[in-house]
Amino acid sequence: MSDKDTTPAPAIAALEADVTLAREQLAATVDALVEEVDPRRQAERLKEKGRRLVFDATDASALPEDRARARKVFAVAGAVVTLVVAGIVRKATKG
Repeated sequence: MSDKDTTPAPAIAALEADVTLAREQLAATVDALVEEVDPRRQAERLKEKGRRLVFDATDASALPEDRARARKVFAVAGAVVTLVVAGIVRKATKG
């Protein structure tokens, strides 16, 4: 009877240790996800991307492929803004 009583105890202790480790890892993952989806952090990243895009489009020290990509992004954005403004003006003049 003593063999049965002592054998499961190490297995249970190992399982409890595994569960504790898994909980700690899960908590760290959840904390990282919360940090990642924080609206302030997302806004900060978008501002940094915008600054980088402006730098790439205007600075002579930017890599040529980055400069070309940034200028294409600005061209597309300009076209979209132009279409939206044209649509608003058209609706305003019709109504």
